[in-house]
Amino acid sequence: MSYNYEELSLSEIIDLMRQWRENNERKSEDIMELWLNVLETNLNNYGNEKYVLLEQIIYAALDCHQYGVANALIYLLSMEFPGSLRVMRYKSALLEAEEKYDEALNILDSIIKADETNAAARKRRVAVLKAQGHINEAIKELADYLKKFMSDVEAWQELCELYLQVQEYGRAAFCAEELILHQPHNHLMHQRLADIRYTMGGVENMELAKTYYCQTLKLNPDNIRALLGLFLVANNLVGHYKSSGSSKRKEAWKLAQWAQSKTAAKQREAQSTASPNLADMMLSLSLAE
Repeated sequence: MSYNYEELSLSEIIDLMRQWRENNERKSEDIMELWLNVLETNLNNYGNEKYVLLEQIIYAALDCHQYGVANALIYLLSMEFPGSLRVMRYKSALLEAEEKYDEALNILDSIIKADETNAAARKRRVAVLKAQGHINEAIKELADYLKKFMSDVEAWQELCELYLQVQEYGRAAFCAEELILHQPHNHLMHQRLADIRYTMGGVENMELAKTYYCQTLKLNPDNIRALLGLFLVANNLVGHYKSSGSSKRKEAWKLAQWAQSKTAAKQREAQSTASPNLADMMLSLSLAE
């Protein structure tokens, strides 16, 4: 989006940047345009929002690889607030953006040593280790972090993803269960655990996957991925329960048929002709009763 800077006053620009912050919109390129055209020459006229605006500009500069701008602003803040842990975090972010990971880690270690409860620095340390490809170290760091900050949902999500990267599916499932405890009505959390259990394989895990896919669809009947997952799990269970008279086999077969019919109905609702017919593809995979 382009702006007519001549029509925007400084207060309107500050209001606009506040709106972006409140809406969690990064808008880095726009912020740098505003910095170069208006904000840079009005550095001392930001009012009460001066420091939060400077932080917003610093991260926008890092996003746009304008490290000189970020470095200059960090220097100004370090002169005004010598020894500030927040400013030190800006320095580590700059070093991380420049791929000077070891130096960034040194600063983060200094922050954590000064304040063991600094959650932002601890999480950033995990991000740096991950960027370096040190996944096992990142897992250890994040697991230690969660011992102190057990209610951090984003951290549980990240730890789950890291365990999946190293194929530690049992531990990833534990993280997914923690996420469900924190967000029991979030259908995506149930779907994630179902996906993990399906990947782990075996009758017991398939039964658990079936349960979580069903709960996903109960919370959100429009979740096509859960429908497909339920179909695949049910088909798998039909194959496991060899006896044609088995009640579990009949239940699994009915679930597979139900998932297929629901998928066909949703495709008809969407009237999608550009993509392959998913219901037909599922039919080709299904097992006969």
